[in-house]
Amino acid sequence: MRVFAVASLAALVATPTFAATEIQWWHAMGGELGAKLEEIVKGFNDSQSDYVVVPSYKGSYPETMTAAIAAFRAKQQPAIVQVFEVGTGTMMAAKGAIKPVYQMMADAGEPFDPAAFLPAVVGYYTDPQGNMLSMPFNSSTPVLYYNKDMFEKAGLDPETPPKTWAEFEDFSAKIKAAGGSACGLTSGWISWIQTENLSAWHNQPIGTEANGFGGTSARLTVNGPVQVKHWANLKKWADEGVFKYGGPTGGDNAPPMFYSQECAMYMNSSGSRSAVIANAKDFKVGVGMMPYYDDVPGAPQNSIIGGATLWVLEGRPAEEYKGAAKFFTYLSSPEVQADWHQASGYLPITQAAYELSKSQGFYDKNPGTEVAIKQVTLNPPTENSKGLRFGNYVQVRTVIDEEFEQLLAGKKDAQGALDAVVSRGNKLLEEFEAQNK
Repeated sequence: MRVFAVASLAALVATPTFAATEIQWWHAMGGELGAKLEEIVKGFNDSQSDYVVVPSYKGSYPETMTAAIAAFRAKQQPAIVQVFEVGTGTMMAAKGAIKPVYQMMADAGEPFDPAAFLPAVVGYYTDPQGNMLSMPFNSSTPVLYYNKDMFEKAGLDPETPPKTWAEFEDFSAKIKAAGGSACGLTSGWISWIQTENLSAWHNQPIGTEANGFGGTSARLTVNGPVQVKHWANLKKWADEGVFKYGGPTGGDNAPPMFYSQECAMYMNSSGSRSAVIANAKDFKVGVGMMPYYDDVPGAPQNSIIGGATLWVLEGRPAEEYKGAAKFFTYLSSPEVQADWHQASGYLPITQAAYELSKSQGFYDKNPGTEVAIKQVTLNPPTENSKGLRFGNYVQVRTVIDEEFEQLLAGKKDAQGALDAVVSRGNKLLEEFEAQNK
């Protein structure tokens, strides 16, 4: 009897346990944001034992998207990949590569209501029938960060950022005269902030077919009077030392110029808030809306979002999709989204997360944190301010950076540089349309 009992016990011990299903998530969040992302994933993994989400940092947004495309071709793709907003058109056209999120959630029996998300967010990622193709995660909009200490030293109200570009010039001159920074402004993302959002903020189109939402026959028209005026001003301010270029794409050189107090103001994503707070250690930071030109009728309109969503790739086992659906339900819960929003500066993607943040007193305790939400919802979006959806737009943004650098180098004027953006960019759009007929 004893031998039998021992044998039975050994058999029980040797019985294999079922391993949790791993779900690979490739993302582009580094630094403070990456640490917070991993904390969120740990929260999900600890909340149940059937699935383990494994986050992997793959570099910048373009690098992450490129890596996912290459992996899919090699049949080594992750289940989930984070893709920035301008990759939406390209992802939508990737027939056979994408599992629409609304479909995955329905198949898994998970609750998923587009009406729960902020309109400015949901409209960017839905098909013509209103179906959500990807899961919003980190949606942002540009804001103006400014050095309150420099403002005060110059006799300016530290609680009042410049509302217009004329005020920006005036404030910059006063800061310089008071012995402060000679540089009034630096900026990340010349494409997203100083071109695309500049256009939406002034209700100006950047392309035909409702900025590309109407189909792949859309073409760029970003060389209009308002855009030309602004690029000409950036060139003038750069020559005067009032504006300092932070570099292409996200502008890696821009943040240090603000943190070191070389520049008094800094335009970048609301999602930069955690990095700004962590690095601006020697001065108080204020947050304001983007400046506008007050001679443009209807301005300011509303800003448009940036950031990224989570796309699900085809070709993974069914069990992974069940887990991904449960993870998305967890990710969009009011508590998780409110926490992510409050820690990062990204928009609360759902109305419930916004209301929860309000009820917790977050905006009252942290002045400036509601600016991004108010700006993106300032007015109901128009065809010019809903966003953009062009194919090959990652490459178009490279063209924008290249032509802006031609402008700064004095090789082209603002009209010539933006005309080149349109002509070169439209060739990329034509190629995309031909490939996706």
